[in-house]
Amino acid sequence: MLTSRTPWQVTRAVWYALFMREAIAKITSRDRMAWFWMLFEPIAMVAVMVSIRGVVMNRGGHVSGAEFIPWIIVGLMGFYLFRENLQRSLGAIQSNKGLFAYRQVKSIDPVLVRCFLEGMIKSFIMLLFIIIGGLLGVDLVAVDPLYAFYCWFSLWCLGLGSAFTASAASEMVPEIGYVLKIIMLPLMIVSGVIFPLNFLPHWIQEFLLWNPIVHGLESLRLGFFEGYRSLLGINLAYLWYWNLSFILLGLILHLRFDQRLKAQ
Repeated sequence: MLTSRTPWQVTRAVWYALFMREAIAKITSRDRMAWFWMLFEPIAMVAVMVSIRGVVMNRGGHVSGAEFIPWIIVGLMGFYLFRENLQRSLGAIQSNKGLFAYRQVKSIDPVLVRCFLEGMIKSFIMLLFIIIGGLLGVDLVAVDPLYAFYCWFSLWCLGLGSAFTASAASEMVPEIGYVLKIIMLPLMIVSGVIFPLNFLPHWIQEFLLWNPIVHGLESLRLGFFEGYRSLLGINLAYLWYWNLSFILLGLILHLRFDQRLKAQ
């Protein structure tokens, strides 16, 4: 005799199936070097930044209470956690069109699953950096692990909310997706990923504090480095205002335009 499943059991089965599909596609399909590129990108960026700082800027390796290499690794990985959630969400609905024939699959499901997968991958890579850094004598162990994890989760939630909103908006207005991809590099620069924002004039710092990523990255660094002097005015509550606003807006868009997103 067939037994009916609860809505939660159906949703969990959908998420599991989507997760396995995305994980296999991410790791094994087309690019067999996927894991290498996941590790190589942040390593290459760190190498470039260290070279620029040491050769062009002619500065030492110490930044506001933290060594430069650990400082930039934490910043890069925190920003990549947000960026990958947002960028990967832009094609999530389009690449899963065939699955929307099943009424159990909602437009938001592939977006949520992709963000979860990206969060797991970036967390694993960050853990690898911590372990490898320890073996090489580079201290990447957080001085306040619980606070650092909370900041890491907060940045992931910012990426999740942005992904919810951008995935729906870019399906209805494709130009939005192109614009979001273009602004990623400028956004990395103004978020304090590759150089300390404390060196900028105070009036520029006040302007940059409108960026919620700055609050997340600086708070994350505070959790990693004892004595780190962050930008004045950092407040995780401000970041969470953006998180909740983006998540709510994204949920509303997906709920309101679910059928339209599936049919695009």
